[in-house]
Amino acid sequence: MGYKATWISTLQNRLWFALLVALSIIAVASISSATYSRTPLQVDTPTKAAELRGVWLTNIDSDVLFKRDRLSSALERLRELNFNNIYPTVWNWGYTLYPSRVAERVIGRSLDPTPELQGRDILREMIEQGHQKGMGVIPWFEFGFMAPANSLLAKRHPNWLTQRRDGRQILKEGKHNRVWLNPFHPEVQQFIQDLIIEIVSKYDVDGIQFDDHFGLPSELGYDAFTVSLYKQEHKGKNPPLDPQEPEWLRWRADKITQYMQQVFQAVKDRKQNCLISVAPNPQRFSYKFFLADWVTWERQGLIEELILQVYRDDLKVFISELELPEIQAARRHIPVSIGILTGLKDHSVSLPQIQSQVKEVRKRGFAGVSFFFYETLWNLAQEKQSERQTAFQSMFPASVQRPNILNGWKPSKTPIKTKRR
Repeated sequence: MGYKATWISTLQNRLWFALLVALSIIAVASISSATYSRTPLQVDTPTKAAELRGVWLTNIDSDVLFKRDRLSSALERLRELNFNNIYPTVWNWGYTLYPSRVAERVIGRSLDPTPELQGRDILREMIEQGHQKGMGVIPWFEFGFMAPANSLLAKRHPNWLTQRRDGRQILKEGKHNRVWLNPFHPEVQQFIQDLIIEIVSKYDVDGIQFDDHFGLPSELGYDAFTVSLYKQEHKGKNPPLDPQEPEWLRWRADKITQYMQQVFQAVKDRKQNCLISVAPNPQRFSYKFFLADWVTWERQGLIEELILQVYRDDLKVFISELELPEIQAARRHIPVSIGILTGLKDHSVSLPQIQSQVKEVRKRGFAGVSFFFYETLWNLAQEKQSERQTAFQSMFPASVQRPNILNGWKPSKTPIKTKRR
């Protein structure tokens, strides 16, 4: 979920967040030896017949997608370690990572220009190999409505971009300048939907995944198109100056929810058994800062698989996120798994931390786990590659099916404690 671009919250000193890279990254606190013992833990083997064991594959801080042999080796190793689902990025840096007629028409390039991708279709490679190995393949729209400020997409369609109240369009994500496509603009909506339907129609995918980038940073939305639309629905009144004003937040979030309804129906009209997967941050963050009201999406039946990003170093904070009431509510309807951070390029996460978090997820009967991201499973890590792989082998000693609401999944009977707000 961006990262995935992805955000990591420390929840310390009231600084919950900072912008994450393709599902979004924030500075995290150093690991406490009091919280995570350096002695490897015994992680209980699940007794249920189905458990999600997923991993995100991205082209940020990783070249696994760019080398045919390395991609094949990676998928084989994941199979040997009993992973059963991959979430490969397909929309990133303003380009598709598969040959796209839609992108050719709109952007002027059918494929990301990285030399190692030319003449290849990595999505087809992953689907064919993943399915041969019994793994699900759910493409991930990592950048959502976000694009590099200097991208061909932004240059060719400047009227598609939204802005802050002072007119600034660029948002910093780490050292990178980003702009955001206006999710309320009908041409933008059609473009993104066309990309989604192109994949669903052309490829044998098991689902499509979105994250917070399928929303909009709440400081944006002051472009001329959106202001005019707001005024039409508010008797000529301008949007509030405060981007956090409750009604202004709600109006924009509801518009994004309406678009999710449209996308959901379009996907189901084309392929009924294509799962709609969403990998957001906890609701308070997703809604307030990205207008992604996934709780409403779930209540309306627009989410068929939820993977909550809980990228926390502190085990107590991690557990508190698992016990939020909206998570318990969702678990009554759909498979809810937990996204666990295995590290970033500049932030290593220890094996004991990963093992402890997997153990807490299993203890509470969640549908499974997915790890962000492939490269930090064992390549960018403080322990030896062999030690990390042995640990995952211990976590997943036998293959199991992945939970699928379209294929007989039932809610867990394991009770969960809820955290009062």
